[in-house]
Amino acid sequence: MARSISWEAEEYVVRDKTSWWYVGLVAVGLLLSALAIWLQAWTFLAVIVLSIVALIIYTLRPPRIMRYTLTDSGLTEGEKTYSYEDYKSFGILHEGDNFAIVLTPRKRFAGRVTVYFPEIQGEEIVDAFGMRLPMEEVKLDLLDKLIKFLRI
Repeated sequence: MARSISWEAEEYVVRDKTSWWYVGLVAVGLLLSALAIWLQAWTFLAVIVLSIVALIIYTLRPPRIMRYTLTDSGLTEGEKTYSYEDYKSFGILHEGDNFAIVLTPRKRFAGRVTVYFPEIQGEEIVDAFGMRLPMEEVKLDLLDKLIKFLRI
């Protein structure tokens, strides 16, 4: 790859949530809190309250627009660089109108990196990754399916 490829995209997909989603979240939080109080599990109660508050803050925060650059050495996301050598393959996820490259790490317990990209640059971006890494089918793992189901 002789030149770099740059694009901007949101850091994650925003899934619509109705007011009933928030009501359900608070209801589950209250039920779990009642269970923690009944069991006198005060640490569990603190974890529940902090988790619900953090989840509400996270879901209300709009995604940042990230700047990505693909070069000969790897992928740069803002100030962070992901080297090709740290990944064994890549795949493509397509969800609605959103497209993403998913980098699968070589290290067993390292997390996958998901990078969204505009459809108009998709072929160029996929070809650039294909020159460096083998392409494999990407399937959602259990955590990804749960996050999608919960609309987080």
